[in-house]
Amino acid sequence: QVQLEESGGGLVQAGGSLKLTCSASGGVSSLSTMGWYRQAPGKQRELVATVTGHTTKNYADSVKGRFTISRTTNWSAIFLQMNSLNPEDTAVYYCNYRRLTVEYWGQGTQVTVSS
Repeated sequence: QVQLEESGGGLVQAGGSLKLTCSASGGVSSLSTMGWYRQAPGKQRELVATVTGHTTKNYADSVKGRFTISRTTNWSAIFLQMNSLNPEDTAVYYCNYRRLTVEYWGQGTQVTVSS
């Protein structure tokens, strides 16, 4: 079973930056897709960014050009560098691991952007 632990959330002013980290353990596959999702109050959880392998990356339109996803070479962690943050980015950010029919979620980390 894969365990995921997020860190790096916090409070930042609009225009600022944060870097989220998701540490993964328990048999992470190099063929997996890992990513970040977020859920704002009263809204559905939505995709932010995913990475498959090292080079296949997918971003939500709302974060393209501002956020960058990456993962370590040994598949033990993924990162989300978030720049030019705005209040609409405020949400709980969740790490996700997916491989075939298996899927795991982290507990989430709060990101709050003040105007």
